[in-house]
Amino acid sequence: MPSFSSTRRVWHSAQNMYELVRDVEQYPQFLPLCEALVVKSREERNGKEILIADMTVAYKFVRETYGSRVVLDDRRRRVFVEAISGPFQRLDNRWTIREVDENSCDVEFYIDYEFKSRPLQLLMGSMFDYAFGKFSDAFVKRADEIYGLP
Repeated sequence: MPSFSSTRRVWHSAQNMYELVRDVEQYPQFLPLCEALVVKSREERNGKEILIADMTVAYKFVRETYGSRVVLDDRRRRVFVEAISGPFQRLDNRWTIREVDENSCDVEFYIDYEFKSRPLQLLMGSMFDYAFGKFSDAFVKRADEIYGLP
């Protein structure tokens, strides 16, 4: 089923980029297709923060909400997301931020997903593929707005 991955050199610090990725509640302000995101619970487990969140994605007349488990690994600057309810049969999303030097980092993004229904896959698949291709651009633009142009 569909998957997408990218690695991009970003001219912001690894910590700043990680903070942007981990701040999921701000996603509706800048992330393509993300209409709403509500964190329903937070807990600490084994040195990681675990969120349960509902994200609503929308495009034209299509609107879907799915539940996800988000694992924030601050020590390794990694974010893992998996769907736990909604239209996905499977959704595996990973972000890894690797420091290059104090002013730059590599942002790795990976997503693998499958919708529960074939009609929904046909309807939303190409739209999701397009949006995922724009995710790293959205985060870089957001970093430029918050931290200034490099």
